Amino acid sequence: MHHMRNYLLLAGCLWAGSLLAQSVKPVFPIPTKEQLTWHEKEFYLFIHFGPNTFTDKEWGEGNEDPSVFNPTALDCEQWTRIAKQAGAKGIILTAKHHDGFCLWPSKQSTHTVRESKWMNGKGDVVKALSEACKKAGLDMGIYISPWDRNHPQYGSPEYNDVYIASMKELLTQYGKFFELWWDGANGEGPNGKKQEYDFRRFEDSAFKWQPQLVIFSDIGPGIRWCGNEKGTISNTNWNLLDTAGFKRGHGGPPTDTLNSGNVNGKNWIPAEADVSIRPGWLYHAKEDSKVKSPETLFNLYLRSVGNGGNLLLNVPPDRTGRIHPADSASLVGFRKLRDAAFAKDLLQKARISNTSSKKNITTLTDRNIQTYWASAQKENSTLLVTLPKKTALNTLVLEEMISYGQRVSAFTIESFDGEAFKTVFTGTTIGRKKIARFPEQETTQLRIVIQQAKAAPVLRSISAYQIPN
Repeated sequence: MHHMRNYLLLAGCLWAGSLLAQSVKPVFPIPTKEQLTWHEKEFYLFIHFGPNTFTDKEWGEGNEDPSVFNPTALDCEQWTRIAKQAGAKGIILTAKHHDGFCLWPSKQSTHTVRESKWMNGKGDVVKALSEACKKAGLDMGIYISPWDRNHPQYGSPEYNDVYIASMKELLTQYGKFFELWWDGANGEGPNGKKQEYDFRRFEDSAFKWQPQLVIFSDIGPGIRWCGNEKGTISNTNWNLLDTAGFKRGHGGPPTDTLNSGNVNGKNWIPAEADVSIRPGWLYHAKEDSKVKSPETLFNLYLRSVGNGGNLLLNVPPDRTGRIHPADSASLVGFRKLRDAAFAKDLLQKARISNTSSKKNITTLTDRNIQTYWASAQKENSTLLVTLPKKTALNTLVLEEMISYGQRVSAFTIESFDGEAFKTVFTGTTIGRKKIARFPEQETTQLRIVIQQAKAAPVLRSISAYQIPN
């Protein structure tokens, strides 16, 4: 009996092996496991909070009295509750902004929550948020500005050690973070000097403490800035970037390159779109009436996540330490619009076939992110979608199986009008997700034609919707 079982096991392995032998060869570069997890998040919140919240500034000078930081009713569980209601998958906190003020009692600085009046100097915002995120099942990320307008050693070689020591506090005391956020801001410190940042050491140190981190900056290494703070990514968006010869901040790649990536880039460094729900990044009472509407946020979602990137939406707490009702209401409205738009996939009963093989491809509509359809040809792969009855629709969502690399560079969507197929959408890249919107069609058939690709296309999902305008 044992022999029989062993034989069956061996046969099973051989069968799986033959499947793998015919399986798709990746087109490099490809995402890491951590980057693939990051791609699935789609949308999460940024929290800008600190002395500027209380001085009404956007950029602090670094010479503010720490006692100005005094939220009267800080409630990180309120932040996580609102994040969950909005459908956000995580929160990134500005643990230290350019003013050098630390939202944790850092031993590397005398400009921290410890020196403030808040909770008699016993408070720790990083700890409070990390506990709230764990409780709510949300991931947490951290922003630590390398520029520091307060630290006396900024502008000297010693400051690189100070920065690494402050990173160590954050990365070893509060649990795991999903993202570490760097900008390249590099102004003068208290002594009028600029710092030569040792980013190579910063990176090595961060990975030593938390190897799973996805690091954001102009040149990654994990994710790139999308080149604007409007929350939009180009319709053509390659998850690839060449970084050789570029730096963070001044000396970064041109903004149009950051927005669309490099078609033959050497590194997998996808785009993240950062934008604030308000005109400013920090809370100002005068902006309470200028919170972006749910419709505006939905439009940004279509132009960021819908172009294959992620959306990082800043929602700044007010002086009580809570998210303002205006922001909260807009976020809930945004969630409702997303839910309504994508509630009903019109392809659930459709038949999809590749014009060369004719058999029904169920892997494209099975809602399983591990299954996919691989085309047998590189150019002009055509999928025919046949609906059970005439259906009104205006949106098609396409997803590539990016674990095998990003391939598609030109495609069209055609709708059958009763007599002929007419092109309703012309696109370039697909990537992790492409939300293709077009004028409403009433049709029984659609055709997706992939004219150009780096290698035979591999898609994991197709769905269609009638999104209310």
